[in-house]
Amino acid sequence: MTATRSGAGPTVLVSGGSSGLGAAVVAAVAASGGRPLVLDRQPPVDGVSWTECDLADTRAAEVATQHLAEQAGGLDAVVTAAGTDVPGRLADVPGETWDRIVAVDLLATAAVIRAALPFLLTSRGRIVTVASTLGVKAVSDATAYCAAKFGVVGFTRALAAELAGQVGVTLLIPGGMRTAFFDERDPQYRPGPDAILNDPVDTAAAVMFALNQPPGCAVRELVVCAEQETSYP
Repeated sequence: MTATRSGAGPTVLVSGGSSGLGAAVVAAVAASGGRPLVLDRQPPVDGVSWTECDLADTRAAEVATQHLAEQAGGLDAVVTAAGTDVPGRLADVPGETWDRIVAVDLLATAAVIRAALPFLLTSRGRIVTVASTLGVKAVSDATAYCAAKFGVVGFTRALAAELAGQVGVTLLIPGGMRTAFFDERDPQYRPGPDAILNDPVDTAAAVMFALNQPPGCAVRELVVCAEQETSYP
């Protein structure tokens, strides 16, 4: 990953960068001398440039992405770490909730990247999309999340073919992590006290590995999960 401006570290836009994996990526970018930018509904850690954005509004996500990129003078990479889920049977999850999950997890991924592309083409930058092990393994009571994350897998593979030789594209497939992602779920859908989950810091290190490959070398796909986690096939 090379910087867009002489003497400055790489500029990396992270959607969902205020918590969970996104926050871990922001910290890793900053620790490596880069400049993280964040799109989120909540503010990131102090000192990180950000724009408040509800990513379910994909047109607003495009505008916010362009705004941050222009303010920063360009982009070297984008990591689409924003994600949400409300598990439940299809008949029990309200339509508005189901639609929002797909909008945030899939449609906003495409929207942010679409808006960032002119800047990434200029810098010959990199993209890391964040799917899930439930993007390759379907389970009950997760129709919206599986639909969205399976979509991210297909979208990213097609995008990698489309941008080959112009922008590096990596698909990240993470397993469960110890984050606040599960906090607002009904108790039956929360990991138990003995659940084996990854530290998001370790998954963020995999993101940085993909971002820091030399020009012309692309890490196409990464599966990162706890060694004994069962969500991966």
